[in-house]
This record gives sequence, structure tokens and C-alpha cells, in this order.
Amino acid sequence: MILCVRFRLEPEGEALFPRLCDLLGEFTPTVEAAPPGEALADVRGALRYFGRTPAELASVIRVRALALYGVDCVIGAGPNPMLARMAAREARPGVTLVVEDPAAFLRDRPVTLLDGVGRTTARTLCGYGLDSAGRVADAPLAVLQRLIGAKAGREVWERARGIDRTPVVPHAASRSVAAERAFPHDETDRTEQRRALLSLAEELGARLRREGQVCRALAVTVRYADRTTTTRSRTLPEPTAHTAALTTLAYAVHDSFGLQRARVRGIALRAEGLTGAEGAAHQLSLDPTDEKARRIEAVADRARAKFGPRAILPGSLAA
Repeated sequence: MILCVRFRLEPEGEALFPRLCDLLGEFTPTVEAAPPGEALADVRGALRYFGRTPAELASVIRVRALALYGVDCVIGAGPNPMLARMAAREARPGVTLVVEDPAAFLRDRPVTLLDGVGRTTARTLCGYGLDSAGRVADAPLAVLQRLIGAKAGREVWERARGIDRTPVVPHAASRSVAAERAFPHDETDRTEQRRALLSLAEELGARLRREGQVCRALAVTVRYADRTTTTRSRTLPEPTAHTAALTTLAYAVHDSFGLQRARVRGIALRAEGLTGAEGAAHQLSLDPTDEKARRIEAVADRARAKFGPRAILPGSLAA
């Protein structure tokens, strides 16, 4: 049995996430972190050891997270990671949703909720009336493979039947990294908000390059004066850790909010879909400006490594 624990963390409280994962590690050594606030835990051995049901063990975890760190969570449980994540998305605070019968749980769910079904695949399947997991499960495997390909067809067909062969990988590399800027007062000035985004892009870009990683997408979260938040994400043209590319996309996402005179309390930027830089492809450009910016960036990284993170800053941030 797999538990998917979604800790309800404020952006400024994400520093607690490693400690919360350690809390799960007290019940099972097989814990896979999925920052900023989600973790998978394989508790099959723990259920036998502690003599508890999945719901009972989840209740103990919830109480300990609240007592030790003041953090609430929602928990879903299922026989595999996909079903546990789906259950966690539908679970209510204080109640653990346990998937006992995968076929019944999945039958009326939209096909878009299945792992591995993106927009293009969903559009193709829905065009043939396969708009629910139940209908996909009832369809012949050969038909699905003709529609979306041999490998993808088998994976989607299996997942529609509640089969997910993905293991829970302890100590897996982080798939996202985030940073946030809180304003000293409710900020309505768009220029100040963009300065914060530039600072965040500089910080994340430098960190990704230092760790030899690139990201595939960016998510911008805006926190308002009433403590509500809005998040939007977009995919980068190519995986990158280049600050200029991160900044350009962050600005575009920020513009899409249409904030105008909204009172903004803080802005967070998250780099998602992290992979190793050594395996990432880069489209060569004939623009000498881009190549020059990358050389300057490499020099700035060396200077920051030697003299500190604020050794070199963009002019708008140094003011």
C-alpha cells in the first residue's frame, strides 16, 4: 500500500518539507519526496509492523505533523503511486481516502486524470469517445495502440485498469526547486513585482547551473493580501538554466495574470521538470547576443562562487 501525503505548506514554510519527509521516514525507509509539499511512502511493511490499517497509520502521521510542526495534510492511499496520488487530490483535510477497488474508483474518472495522458493524447482519445478511464479500460488494447502508439497505448490501457508499475524511489533527485520573495507591504507596483521575479530567476538560474541541472517549465505563484494564491505555469521552449530565458518566461506568466492594482503580498517562482544538464539539447543560435550573454553568465557564476551570491547583480537589482 502506498500513501501520498500532501502537506499544506505556505510558500514561506517550504523549508519544513525535508523535516516532514524525515517524519515519514520514521514509519518506512521508502519515502520519495516530490517538492514542494508532496511525498510518497511505501507502507506495506509498516502496516504489518504496526498492526494498523492504512487509514489508521495515516491518522497517526497527520497528528504528528500537526503536533510537531503545525502542518496539516491530506492523505490518499492506494495499491500504487498513481492511485495514491489521485486519492490524495480528492481527499479532504482530516479524512484519508483509501482506494480499495481500483476499477470502481477509476471507472467514471476523466481520462485526463491518468498519469501519462497529456493534452494531445487526451484530445485523440476523446475524439473517439474514450473520455473516461472506464471506457479506455474496456477498449481493446490493439485499438489504443493504433490510436496513440504501441508503448503509450499499453501504458494508458494499464493505468485505466489501475495498474501502475512505477516504484517509489527513496532519495530520488528533486524534480522541482522554488524560491519566494515577500514584500514588506502589500505591493501594487508592477515594476517592483517584476524586480522580484528577476531576482528569483537569477537565484534559481544560478542554483540550477551550480547543480548541473536544467528545468523544463516555470510556475509563478502570486500571494495576495487576503492570503489567497494564484499559480500558473508554462513550458520553456527547451530545457534550460539560462537566466535570461527564465526571466523572459517568468515575465510572460506574470503578465498573463493581469494583476493591475491587485495587492500582492509575495511572489514565488518554481522551476519544474528538472533533469541533468549533460543530457539536455540546446538549439544553436546565430544571434551573437545570446552567446555573449551565456559567456557573461558563466563569468558571473565564477565570481559569485568566489566572492558570494551578491558579487554580481543586474543593475536594476543593485539599485
